[in-house]
Amino acid sequence: MHANAPEPRLLRGLDRFTDGVGRAIAWLVVIMMVVQFVIVVLRYLFGINSNVMTESVMYMHAAVFMLGAAWTLRNDGHVRVDIFYRRLSARGRAWIDLLGTLFLLIPVCLFIAIGSYGYVRTSWVIMERSPDGGIPAVYLLKSLILIMMALLLLQALAQLIRQTLIIRGVLPAAPPADHEEVL
Repeated sequence: MHANAPEPRLLRGLDRFTDGVGRAIAWLVVIMMVVQFVIVVLRYLFGINSNVMTESVMYMHAAVFMLGAAWTLRNDGHVRVDIFYRRLSARGRAWIDLLGTLFLLIPVCLFIAIGSYGYVRTSWVIMERSPDGGIPAVYLLKSLILIMMALLLLQALAQLIRQTLIIRGVLPAAPPADHEEVL
């Protein structure tokens, strides 16, 4: 394979999955805005408050950020301090990304997943409910922690495959995203 060879099937599949989750979560933003608008109209025009609707916005907000993290990583949208990164060659950037994935992303994801497992499990065991009479499924909200870690670990696998192929010269590297200059 050379620099114009097709991506391996596993990498394409992982990328398609992450993109699909990202697109689905993007629609949640629209739904969240509509629900928030309805909450405001009900509260200020009719004097009606709904804890369930208010908490649903919080749940959707959490889902957007937590389930969209892997898609953001795939699209290089996370904050990065790249004083030197932009000036590196494609292979140099691939090495930085590969090492960052191996020694930062994966260990942090595993640490959070292992550390959160008991917290989420306990919530499921007691079928934790909202103390304010809102959504009776706090355990689902807490489960987003583990789902986010799983999605990030899948994307980390895709990153490792992609960066290895770039380093080997099998895949072309995308130019670094255009970031603001730091003075």
